[in-house]
Amino acid sequence: MARWVRADLRARRGEALFLVLATAGVTMSLLLSGAFLAYGASPWQRVFTESNGAHIWIQTTTEADAGALAGLEGVESASRAFRTASATAELGGARARIQLRGAGPEPPKVARPLVTEGRWLQERDAADAAPRTRTATAAPDTEEPSQAATRSTHATRAAPAERAPAQPAEGIVLESSLARALWAEPGDVLRVYDSRGTTHPLRVTGVAESAEERYSPGRAPGIGWVLPNTLPHIEHEDDQLGQTIGLRLDDPEDTDFVVQRAVTQLGDDRIVTVSTWQQAREEAEGGGRLLGLLLGLFGLSALLAASLAVAGAISTSIRGHLRDIAILKAIGFTPGQLIRTFFLEHAALGLLGVACGALLTEALGPRMPGRLGEAMRLWQALPAHAWVPLAIPLGALLLITGTTALAAWRAGRVPPVPVARPATPAVRRMPGTVRRALGLRLPPALVLGWRGAFHSRARSCAAVARLAVPLLLITIVLGAWTTLDRLEHNPEKVGIPAALTVRGDTLDDAAVARMLAERPEVTAAYPGAEAKALVPGQTGTITLRGLGMDRDPYPLTIADGRAPHRAHEAVAGQGLLDLLDVRVGDWVRVTVGGRPQVLHLVGRSIEPEEDGRVISTTLDTLRAGGLAQHPGFYHLVLDQDADPAAVAAGLSSAAESRVDVREIPNPVHELLPVHGVLGGLVTVLALIGLAELSTTIAAGVRDRRRDLLALRAIGLTPRQIIAVIVAGTSFTALAAALVGTAAGVLVSGWLIDLQGRSSGIGAGIAQHPPPAVLLLLVAAVVTGAVAVSLLPASRAVRQRLADTLGDSL
Repeated sequence: MARWVRADLRARRGEALFLVLATAGVTMSLLLSGAFLAYGASPWQRVFTESNGAHIWIQTTTEADAGALAGLEGVESASRAFRTASATAELGGARARIQLRGAGPEPPKVARPLVTEGRWLQERDAADAAPRTRTATAAPDTEEPSQAATRSTHATRAAPAERAPAQPAEGIVLESSLARALWAEPGDVLRVYDSRGTTHPLRVTGVAESAEERYSPGRAPGIGWVLPNTLPHIEHEDDQLGQTIGLRLDDPEDTDFVVQRAVTQLGDDRIVTVSTWQQAREEAEGGGRLLGLLLGLFGLSALLAASLAVAGAISTSIRGHLRDIAILKAIGFTPGQLIRTFFLEHAALGLLGVACGALLTEALGPRMPGRLGEAMRLWQALPAHAWVPLAIPLGALLLITGTTALAAWRAGRVPPVPVARPATPAVRRMPGTVRRALGLRLPPALVLGWRGAFHSRARSCAAVARLAVPLLLITIVLGAWTTLDRLEHNPEKVGIPAALTVRGDTLDDAAVARMLAERPEVTAAYPGAEAKALVPGQTGTITLRGLGMDRDPYPLTIADGRAPHRAHEAVAGQGLLDLLDVRVGDWVRVTVGGRPQVLHLVGRSIEPEEDGRVISTTLDTLRAGGLAQHPGFYHLVLDQDADPAAVAAGLSSAAESRVDVREIPNPVHELLPVHGVLGGLVTVLALIGLAELSTTIAAGVRDRRRDLLALRAIGLTPRQIIAVIVAGTSFTALAAALVGTAAGVLVSGWLIDLQGRSSGIGAGIAQHPPPAVLLLLVAAVVTGAVAVSLLPASRAVRQRLADTLGDSL
């Protein structure tokens, strides 16, 4: 049995190598998908568990009895009702919106901030000693955490040191995402501006992690905890004050029910915003979860393709050894022994590939650049890493061995006395395509190659289908790659026509016009405002946004319907349509600060923010409803060749930092690491395709051994016979390439739009691969088939005639 296996592997070295490499690549893809899923969810889950996090956060007005929400049905426990104040924090040139919370020296038991640097607030922080000074590099608010972590080693210019205030600064603890945005650390002094522009120094005593929504420029303010008696010193305006409370539920899935009860008890005019643990988790996961899902989907699909390739290889091997199997049965081999022989041979190849993939991932994964390496390093530190890297390869091996066992079972059914094939096969009518080709006087190699490729319909269709599967997956990968490139370089296609947003307390149309007078790269400026609105049923809040004016509408990206042109018209993202179970053309009613707003949805827009739970209308509509008398920000559309970072720096410098100018983030940037992964998947699928090609060539050469005498007898030279075999393989590869690419184009568009709908962005973002790329793929497949089949065809032609005659049995 062992000698049989060794001889068979020596005869099929290339096919065995392709199967091992493909299996290793599939295993690496599945392991990396598990790492990305853990990378996205585990950090937030750890913080939520250790801090005894709240499932719902409700922000109310000052006159509401927020503490009474702790007694609602379904609420297990609650944090204290924190007094809050909205302000702006600045440090070293970086500015950020901040929500100050009045917390005591003792952290709350529910939603307890986890201090990672420095310490928590103490009574003496109300009037502490003068703070230290430091020198830091000024950083924009949009700096990535990885850049902030290395600022001490990469700083190239120093900002003026923060000077100690005339009187001792009061203390503040910053949430970690806000601290990273400000490049703040314990001992630094923040300049906090109230609504009147007055400066208040606060000294950072610590940095803490929280399971709430993270700081997001222009969308969600950061959190800073101060002592309760600090708030009255900073803000006095009622519209900037409020309360917030965190509720921990008996059943985390009852968020909608509890929010509805809270709104009923307090009144919709006293609810400002509502956020849930699901929203916080999705935001924390970011693109990591999507990357994991993409890798898992492609990995499982590639695993299926590899299993089909293994099954095809075993079936071809059995057909090629029918005479040998019959002889082994005649001399006493049992069906079980034959089945074990084929099973162990291919199971050993699968085991080798899975083991190589798992070892390479564990050894090289932490050393990969970017988020791949970060995900692997974090995954290896988690408890689940003790069993998941074993479970994933074991599951892949079980699927491969299961497919192998089903295919090997055919070997046990071969009769011990093979039925001799007739020397003269039954007469079959020549196909019409072959007759027409002969009439056109095409080269004999092409005609005979076509007949050989599609002579047996069942086997030909099976070979084309097995080879088309990896090509279909490659086309889907190319579609995903093309879509990402399109959205990266054309952000207006994903609902981001503007590149910059400008915010400031003194902004109006005249001030913006003066600021942009010497900026020709700014092609348009659109005023805007937004507010949080309660949805019908009062189970949560969504974003109501007004952009542009009726006379100068904002260039929204409309996927269905049309843009709003009249009063009370609006468009909505896919996430909001799903949330409210409405369609384009329906009327919706939302509530902002107790004021109902009835809007007519005339279209669906591509919305990358807030999971698509956004209603967009014009600023004139918000003004008519009494929601926004003045613009809260301006969106700037730049020339295509302009550098957003340079324009933002120039505008901020010209305004002497009186306004906050930021780049509007493109969510596609979170998915850029997937390019390398997609390239690796294409390589894995190409190896699976090569393995399948090797199987097809082996079957074709075996089936044509009896035809060699006839081909020589009618006068074909060895070169022409080689051309016949190569042409037959090329026609099979061409048919598989056409079927795989055509099906892949259809499936890729459907899958991408399905993901867009499920994420809330909406359908309409899919981009098919360019026709030139698809033609190049088809040409590469055919060229590869020609190159791989040349050597087996040459060997078949050099065989002795006696060997060929023996194949008649």
